Amino acid sequence: MCKNLLTLAASYALVNPVAAQDAFTGDVKLACEAILCLSSGTRPNECAPSLKRYFSTSFSRFSDTTKGRTNFLNLCPAASQDNNMKSLVSAIANGAGRCDAQALNAQLITQYSTDSTSQYSISDTMPAYCAAYTAHAYTKDLLSSQAVYVGVPERNGYWVERSGYPAALAEYCARIAREDANRMAAQNDGGG
Repeated sequence: MCKNLLTLAASYALVNPVAAQDAFTGDVKLACEAILCLSSGTRPNECAPSLKRYFSTSFSRFSDTTKGRTNFLNLCPAASQDNNMKSLVSAIANGAGRCDAQALNAQLITQYSTDSTSQYSISDTMPAYCAAYTAHAYTKDLLSSQAVYVGVPERNGYWVERSGYPAALAEYCARIAREDANRMAAQNDGGG
């Protein structure tokens, strides 16, 4: 993935050496760095300025935020190099910052009422924009760190970061076992 992006940047520099020297400063430089950083599952400290600039583009309507972030990323000359790069920019603008476990749990929650209590469930279906982002040809290493779902929505399942999945699954299963045991005990007490 980075090899492809670096090749694109290098080819741009070979075709336009003077323009490339001048182009990779300021927001243009930050846009190119943001594309590289947001295409990878690991983000070194060097990504901080470009990510800060990218995520600071925020408006009250999310469609405006997406458009603003797309426009920022498009400042990078490689962003319009070919259809793969154009789709990468779109995938990043729609998915980056919205596909981690915390964001998915907040976005996919549904509240409903049963009897006199308020319940919630979190959908176990990954949004299409996350699939487009994490499975893009230039972001394949994001799949290895993609959030995963623990449990089932009907039993208060939730999204976790892949690295925390084993512990979260054990905790979830223990909670379900306790809930089932308590439900059985309540049924036995009420029926006897």
